[in-house]
Amino acid sequence: MPNELTSSSNDRMARRALAIALGTGALAFAASPQGKQSADSEDEGVTAPEDLMKEHGVLDRCLLVYEEVLRRIQGKKEIPSQVLYQTADLIKRFVENYHEKNEENYIFPVFLKSGKMTGLVENLLVQHKVGRQVTAQILQFAQPALFKDPSHQPKIIDLCEKFVRMYRPHKAREDTVLFPTLRSILSPEEVQALGDRMEEDEIKVLGNQGFEKSVAAVETIEKQLGIYELAQFTPPA
Repeated sequence: MPNELTSSSNDRMARRALAIALGTGALAFAASPQGKQSADSEDEGVTAPEDLMKEHGVLDRCLLVYEEVLRRIQGKKEIPSQVLYQTADLIKRFVENYHEKNEENYIFPVFLKSGKMTGLVENLLVQHKVGRQVTAQILQFAQPALFKDPSHQPKIIDLCEKFVRMYRPHKAREDTVLFPTLRSILSPEEVQALGDRMEEDEIKVLGNQGFEKSVAAVETIEKQLGIYELAQFTPPA
């Protein structure tokens, strides 16, 4: 009998020790880089074309801000003086210095080397160059002292209209023609490797959580203008 009690007690202690060990192991995994990676791997499996399309969403929201600024200038309504500058600065940092550089460094060369869609790529490159010139001018006229001067408003309107007019078809052509064709030129492994290199560049250029921070920045601008709530864009039934 004592042996049976001892054995039973030992069994309970062994099971308790195993449970503690398993629990500790689970906690250690969650706290480890591997566990953290599993929790933070929202982009896992996202390919380079999908990443670029997602980034176009930030550009789209910046274009919406430009259109709202235009609407208010033309309607002689109040506009927070810093909104236009903040938006143009976000376009310069996120779209031009990061997103477009990835296209120029990794995507366009694939098409030029393969001889496919070279005319489209050449047009896109020209538009990148022109877009940067327009953004530089918008940043200049968006300085508060110049922005508030009514004599500069026709120039601001002209620049914003040109930018929106060019980038709507620009990004639409990339999303519907260029990016989908990439899969017919590169193997799945090459597409994945391309996405990995672009992810590394995101950290180098924008820092950790660069995309998320850019989305948060455009949300802040939208809230300043009162155009953040999606429901307000729904027309009456």
